[in-house]
Amino acid sequence: MSNETMDSVFIDIELDEPAASDPELAKKLEEVCTVGIFKATENGTEIVASQLDECVLCYLCEKAAPEGALRIIKKYEN
Repeated sequence: MSNETMDSVFIDIELDEPAASDPELAKKLEEVCTVGIFKATENGTEIVASQLDECVLCYLCEKAAPEGALRIIKKYEN
């Protein structure tokens, strides 16, 4: 099996610095996401690309992050 990840079809997520490198925020994002898109590491947040299209658009991650630091991008909208 390849280590290559597939690009998401429906959803993308952008997380700005310094939020992306905040280990405490990473733990919070991992906890609130019901579909495992975020993984907390000692260096901050890792976005699990293979889970992006599992997003249910609950926006709990946007609410957990500092205002404007995290954006959910719907690829199927203009």
